[in-house]
Amino acid sequence: MVIITGAAGFIGSVVTGALNSHGQNDLVLVDDFSREEKKANYTDKNYLALIDRDRFFDWLDKNHPSVDFIIHLGARTDTTEFDYSVFQQLNVDYTIQLWKCCSIHQIPLIYASSAATYGLGELGYDDRHDIVAKLKPLNPYGRSKNEIDKYLLQQDQQPPFWAGLKFFNVYGPNEYHKGRMASVILHAFQQINETGKMQLFRSHRPDYEDGQQLRDFVYVKDVAKVILWLMEHRPENGLYNVGTGQARSFYDLTDSTFKAMGKATNIQFIDTPIDIRDKYQYFTEANIGKLRKAGYDESFTSLEDGVTDYVKNYLSGKNYL
Repeated sequence: MVIITGAAGFIGSVVTGALNSHGQNDLVLVDDFSREEKKANYTDKNYLALIDRDRFFDWLDKNHPSVDFIIHLGARTDTTEFDYSVFQQLNVDYTIQLWKCCSIHQIPLIYASSAATYGLGELGYDDRHDIVAKLKPLNPYGRSKNEIDKYLLQQDQQPPFWAGLKFFNVYGPNEYHKGRMASVILHAFQQINETGKMQLFRSHRPDYEDGQQLRDFVYVKDVAKVILWLMEHRPENGLYNVGTGQARSFYDLTDSTFKAMGKATNIQFIDTPIDIRDKYQYFTEANIGKLRKAGYDESFTSLEDGVTDYVKNYLSGKNYL
């Protein structure tokens, strides 16, 4: 039996579907299932049970002998939320409790960390353990993820296998419910349909042209492949970057969206809001050397191919994966 927390969400629902496609249907999905707009993410999936996140630990206490693996993707991910207590409860405390359960009962665990832990990238984007305590995340969300990484790295009692995945800029199907936190592609698709154009933040640094701010955009289908590979191969315990290893510009991303929609590119630039301007990242790129060294040799979907697949097969018909 495999448990997926955050299973009604973006990455969680895609991982659930990927497990189903590999013949694994003995799944227990954990989340807050009260949100109507997330139901389409999981209603067509095969699973044994839906467990509310607030009742999960009571359930796990009784059922842990039947659990083979836990994939913990449930979290508060709003980078515009500045009340740290929200993240302390849902991201930090919840994950620590889950870690303790997995350590006691010897259940393998994969959990979601984030590239948001790297802050402005002062120390680079290497998933080395020795820099975790020195990282300076830019917001409470990133801080909560880094606090978890720091805490778990200090624990002597551990699950038999564990991996903390530092996701970079994940995009793709099943993110309709995310609102303003959805990927730029979804926002571009909607804005282009409504106005015929897309607005991007202009650069406020002389070393970057407008629209040439760079991110490591990774397709959610590739993220699911990495997770399933880690479940099967169980390499060395630790933190792993999950990105393509190749930074691409917001201009490229948006241009690809226009092309996938069969429309002429029409990009306008607006000032980055003052309140986030000094915390705005101009570059992120995953060093995926550790993942490659562990044996993961699958290629990652190119930005152009990922955007085309997402737009044509999902966004255009509001389809789900």
